[in-house]
Amino acid sequence: MGKVFVDVLVQYTDKGGKVPLEIQWGDGQVSSIDRVIDVRKNATLKADGKGLRYTCRVEGKQMYLYSEGDLWYVENTQ
Repeated sequence: MGKVFVDVLVQYTDKGGKVPLEIQWGDGQVSSIDRVIDVRKNATLKADGKGLRYTCRVEGKQMYLYSEGDLWYVENTQ
């Protein structure tokens, strides 16, 4: 398992926070983020990363989206 880097459309808040709005996958497909459920500092043990973990609802399914600085990724589940 590892990291799958993705492009993310982000809205920045007036307090310096980041709110992800859409994920663009490597094949060009775009998925809307319906809702950000939780944000916390968290390391992903499976993909050896550190940063923020966003628990999101994407097209009706819950998933984790990770942010490390300016990079975004999800865990490879295959």
